[in-house]
Amino acid sequence: MIALRHLLEAVATVVGWALDIYMWLIIARAILSWVNPDPYNPIVRFLYSITEPLLSAVRRRLPLMFGGMDFTPLVILAAILFLKIFLVQTILDYARLIQ
Repeated sequence: MIALRHLLEAVATVVGWALDIYMWLIIARAILSWVNPDPYNPIVRFLYSITEPLLSAVRRRLPLMFGGMDFTPLVILAAILFLKIFLVQTILDYARLIQ
C-alpha cells in the first residue's frame, strides 16, 4: 500500500508540474501576441506548435473574440487552475488516505 501511496503522490506531482509548464507556455504565447514576433524564430514556432492545438479547439467551441482581443487563453488558464485545484489535490488526498 505504501508503494501505491508514493505512486499517487508522484503522479499528482508530475501532473501538477505539467500543468504549471503549460500554463507558462500559454502566458508566453499571449504575451507574444501583443508584439509582432518573427514567425521563423524557433522559440516562437515551438510556442505556437505546442499551444495552437488547444487554443484552436477552444476557439472552435467558444468564439471569445471581443473588440479584437482573444480571450481564449484566459479560459484555458482558468481550466488549468481548476485542474490543479481539483484533480491534483484529489489525487494527493487519495494518496494521504492510503496507509
